Amino acid sequence: MSDGEMEPARLGQVRLPDGRRLGWAEWGPEEGTPVLLCSGAATSRWLGFGGDVVDRLGIRLVTVDRPGLGASDPAPGRTLDNWVQDVRHLAEARALRGMALVGCSQGAPFALACAAAGSVTGVAVVSGTDELASPGFRGLLVPDVRKLVDSVAADPAGAEAFFRGFGSADAMWDMILAMSGDVDRKVYTVPAFAQAYRRALTEAFAQGSAGYARDTVLAMGAWPFDPASITVPVDLWYGAQDTSPVHSPDFGASLARRIPTSHRHVLPEAGGSLLWTHAEDVLRSLLKRTSVRKP
Repeated sequence: MSDGEMEPARLGQVRLPDGRRLGWAEWGPEEGTPVLLCSGAATSRWLGFGGDVVDRLGIRLVTVDRPGLGASDPAPGRTLDNWVQDVRHLAEARALRGMALVGCSQGAPFALACAAAGSVTGVAVVSGTDELASPGFRGLLVPDVRKLVDSVAADPAGAEAFFRGFGSADAMWDMILAMSGDVDRKVYTVPAFAQAYRRALTEAFAQGSAGYARDTVLAMGAWPFDPASITVPVDLWYGAQDTSPVHSPDFGASLARRIPTSHRHVLPEAGGSLLWTHAEDVLRSLLKRTSVRKP
């Protein structure tokens, strides 16, 4: 397993045109190839991945708190399109030219929205949440998830209020472990990694649960972009041992059909934690498939 618990090399905030602040963290060389992580549900900039390989691969790994989480100011009512604009401003402010993205778990729709907008050179989706609101998935979702997706479609404001009432660092940690199979629990319960993950959750909820709630409504709702419009390379990474009901019901098969530039990897031995167990594979493939590879 890679050193996901390594401390960031650099921390800071950028000021956006509307006055909001966006919190970020970085690992690896400042002159390296920029790769931005759109992290999973309710995690913050403190949780990176591949800390033991980014220097060797020449990668400048950037994590960012979405609005209302961690060190980023809230933006009530924000959309995935708003996120695309935030990422563009971050890239300009931090000189992240030729940036690629990694979208993990709930971060996948946020990363793919940037790809559909032509803002990045490529994307790796890792254990990513698919478009659960797509009609083709209705019969594949477990009943509890189907109810949540239906509630977001019928009453977005009510669903957001429900998620606000549920969200907390402890509740998220308990849910992660409950949804994980043996393969993933072995990763998440390594003491140093568990400490890093729980720290990221605690930081994410520092302003309360509104940021997490808005993220969840956006991730469970219909996507405002057509995956078929994506023209940059997209790697889809799934572990066959992933037992999470909120990732992809078919391990990315539908996404692979919808995104013409995609390449799907299903690792038989891996679980939903493969961002940390297979960090080097994910990053090497991303560098190879994008146009920003260093000589």
